[in-house]
Amino acid sequence: MRARILVRPKQGILDPQGQAVQRALPALGFAGVDNVHIGRLIELDIEDPSQLPEMCERLLANPLIEDYEIVESIAESHSEAVH
Repeated sequence: MRARILVRPKQGILDPQGQAVQRALPALGFAGVDNVHIGRLIELDIEDPSQLPEMCERLLANPLIEDYEIVESIAESHSEAVH
């Protein structure tokens, strides 16, 4: 089974990457953008998805400064589009 986990900074935690992108977007002509946050997407194939929360708590995310969300657990598919 393919699982996707979204990891992002907790509310109130400094996000220097997000701030840099937020400052850069208007310089590139993109107006009206606020509250930019940068996270990461982790994809993995796993036999037992019930292990995912513990994996996130112990390794994939830093629970002190990051929140995680198990975005989806789907059967492995090779028809996904990449953008």
